[in-house]
Amino acid sequence: MSAPPPFVRNYIDVREQRGPLLRRGRVVARVVLVWVLTVLALRLLDDALDGFAMDSWWQPTVCALLLGLLTAVVWPLVLRVALPLALFTLGIGSVLLLAAGVLAVFAVVPGVHLGGFSTAVIVVAVMSVVGAVVSSLLSLDEDEIFYRRAARRRKKAGDGGVDSAVPGVLFLQIDGLGHETARRAVRDGTMPTLARWIAEGSHDLTSWHTDWSSQTGASVAGILHGSNHDILGFRWYEKDRDHVMACAHSADAAEIERRHSNGKGLLAVDGAARGNLFTGDAPHYSLTMSTVTFLGGHHSARRKDRLGGGYWAYFANPFNAVRTLWGALVDAGREIFEAARQKRSDVRPRTNRGGLYPFARTGTTVIARDIVVSALIEDMLDGRPAVYADFLGYDEVAHHSGIERVDVLSVLRSIDQQIGRLHRVAHLAPRPYLIVALSDHGQTQGQAFSDRFGETIETLVGRLCGGTPPVPERRWFGLGGPRPTAAQKSAQRTAEGWQVGAALAEASSGAGVIARRLRARVERAGAAPEKHRTESGRPGLVTRVAPGVVVVPSGHVAMVSFTEHEGRVDLETVERGFPELLPSLVDHPGVGFMLVHSSEFGPVVLGRDGLHRLRTGLVIGEDPLADYGPYAADLVRRVDTFPHCPDIMINSRYDPARDDASPFEPHVGSHGGLGGPQSRGFLMYPGELPAPGEIVGAEALHRVLRGWLTHLGQPVPGEEPSAEADEIQAERGSVAG
Repeated sequence: MSAPPPFVRNYIDVREQRGPLLRRGRVVARVVLVWVLTVLALRLLDDALDGFAMDSWWQPTVCALLLGLLTAVVWPLVLRVALPLALFTLGIGSVLLLAAGVLAVFAVVPGVHLGGFSTAVIVVAVMSVVGAVVSSLLSLDEDEIFYRRAARRRKKAGDGGVDSAVPGVLFLQIDGLGHETARRAVRDGTMPTLARWIAEGSHDLTSWHTDWSSQTGASVAGILHGSNHDILGFRWYEKDRDHVMACAHSADAAEIERRHSNGKGLLAVDGAARGNLFTGDAPHYSLTMSTVTFLGGHHSARRKDRLGGGYWAYFANPFNAVRTLWGALVDAGREIFEAARQKRSDVRPRTNRGGLYPFARTGTTVIARDIVVSALIEDMLDGRPAVYADFLGYDEVAHHSGIERVDVLSVLRSIDQQIGRLHRVAHLAPRPYLIVALSDHGQTQGQAFSDRFGETIETLVGRLCGGTPPVPERRWFGLGGPRPTAAQKSAQRTAEGWQVGAALAEASSGAGVIARRLRARVERAGAAPEKHRTESGRPGLVTRVAPGVVVVPSGHVAMVSFTEHEGRVDLETVERGFPELLPSLVDHPGVGFMLVHSSEFGPVVLGRDGLHRLRTGLVIGEDPLADYGPYAADLVRRVDTFPHCPDIMINSRYDPARDDASPFEPHVGSHGGLGGPQSRGFLMYPGELPAPGEIVGAEALHRVLRGWLTHLGQPVPGEEPSAEADEIQAERGSVAG
C-alpha cells in the first residue's frame, strides 16, 4: 500500500487536470438540481400534505433558496453549539433542530401556511429524500463523496507535514467476533471484504487467546496500554473501597486507565482513539468512555478532540443525520421482526429482546458505526500514524440474538462493508495505510444460568449463605398478590422439565467426589454453620446477597467476596463460616470450576470430579481445567495474584460436546471467562508484517501491535528515533518515490 492502485491514480490525475473547471461545474449542477427538485417537492407537498399551503407561485422558489442557505450555511454554525444534542439524542436532536429551522424559514415568507412542528418534520424528511435523489443522479454515492473530500483536502493541504514514507495503521476492532465465527463468515461470504483480502494474499488470518477475563475491559486495556493487571471482569468488587468497578461507568473507566497508563500506550504518538473504552494515551479521541467525565490529569490537554473532528463533520451535513436516523429506525424494525420470529419459532436459547432494546441497539449498529467511520476518514486525511476504533454492533446483537444467527450476521456484513470503504479511502490519504482487523474476544453461546436453573447466581450464593431470598415488589392490578419476578417465572418453567429438576436435585445432594471431600473436611474440623451473621462496620455501599456476602456476575464468571474479613479470605475460613457453600457450588451443573486460596496449599481450582493445586501442579481426580484450553492453569494462576481477586471466583461450566455454556448474565452469546469460542479472538493483518506467532493474553497482543508499528518505522513513545528507524524510513521513502 505504499502507492495507490491504478484506478485511484487515474482519478487523482483527472482531478488535477480538470480540477477547477470540473469542481465548479459539478457544484453548479448540484445547486441547480437541488433547487429545482426542492421547488417541485414543495409544490407536491402543497397539494398532498394537510396543514401545508402556499398561496402564490413564487413562494416555493424563494423557500427553496432559503432552505438551501439553511442547510449549507446556517446549519453547520448552529451545530457547532448543538453537537452534543445531536450525539446524545442519537441523531434525533438533529432532525428536530432542522425542523425548527424549517419552521423559521416558512414563518418569514409571506403567504406560507405551516400547520405545526410535526409538519415541519415531514418537510425535513422529504428534503432529505431530495438530497438522496440528487446524489444518485450525479453518481455521488458515499464512496464518491469520500474520494472528493480526500482529493480536495489533499490538494489544499499538500503533505501537511506528514511523512508519507512511513505507513500509518488502522486498527479496526470488531467487538466480540470469535476466530471460528470469523473464519466461517469469510468462507460463507458474510464478510466479502476480508474474504477478498485473504484470496488476494494481502492479509493473513490467525487467532489469539484471551486472558481468563475474556471481556472488552481487560482485553482493550491490555491491547492499548500494555497492562490489564487486576482487571477481573467487566465489573468486579473492590473490598477495600466497598465499590463495584464497572468498565462501562465513565468514572470507573477513567480510574482504570489512570491505574494502567504510563503515557506510552499504543496510540501515544499522535494517534487517535474512536469509540473505545480507553484512549491508549492517544492525543485525539472521541466517544471514549474513560474521557467522558474526566476533568483533569493526563487527559486535560486533550479535551478539545472529544466532540470534534469527524463527528462534527458528519452531523454538519443535515442529510447525514436524517439518513442515520432512518437507518436506525430500519434497524429497530429489523430487531422487532427477528425477535418475534425467534419467539414464534421457539428458537432456543433466546432472551428478552423487548422494551426499549430495539431502539437502544441502533446506537451501536448504526449511529455509532456511522460517526466512527466518519471520524476515521478524517483521521486518515489528517495522516494520523495509528488509529484504533471499536465497532460494537456485532457484540451487542450477539448477546441478545446468538453468535451466528441471521440478524447478527447482517450486522457483521454491514461492518465489513464499512471496512471496505475505509480501505478505498485510505489510498487517498497523505500517507499509505495498512489495515489490521481484530477482535477483543469471542463469544460462547448458551442458555442463561437463571433460565436454565431457575435462579440467578446471586440468589443461589445468597441462599447457601443463609440470606433471605428477595421479596418481589407487590403490585396491585385488582387481582391481589405480588407480581412474580423474572427468576420466579424462570423457576416455574424449569420445574416443568424433569431433566433439569433432576440436575438441581443432584446439585443439592452434593454427590460429587470433591463435594464429599469438602464436607469431610468440615466434619473433621468440627465446624458449625453460623446461623445469624450480622455485618460489622459501616453500612455497605454495595448490595449484599446475605449478611457480609457480595456476589458480582460478569458474563461467564461470578465473584464472591466476604466483606466481614479484610483481604483475601482463605478456603479454610469459608468452610468454617459456610460449610455448605463450596460443596453445593462445586456440584452445581452450571458451575465449571472455582478458584479459592488455601492457607495450606495456596491457589486451588475446584471442580466436580477433581481439584488442581496451582502452586505445585498436583491434580487429584480429574483436572477441572481440562476442558478450558492449554493455557487455563497459567491464566487462572495469574488472576490469583491480583490484589482484588475475590474470595471465590466461579467460572461457568463449558460443555465441549455441545460447545455450550450458561452465562451468569441474561445473554445468549456471552463471554468474560474461559470455555469455548469466547477465549479466541481473531487477528487479520497485512502479509508484509512479521507473523505474530502464538499470542496468549492481551498484553502479548499489545507487544505484537507495538512491534508492527516499530517495524514500519513509527517512533516508540518516549524514545528518540534510532538510526535503524531512520534507515527504514529512508528506504520506504525511496521505494515510494
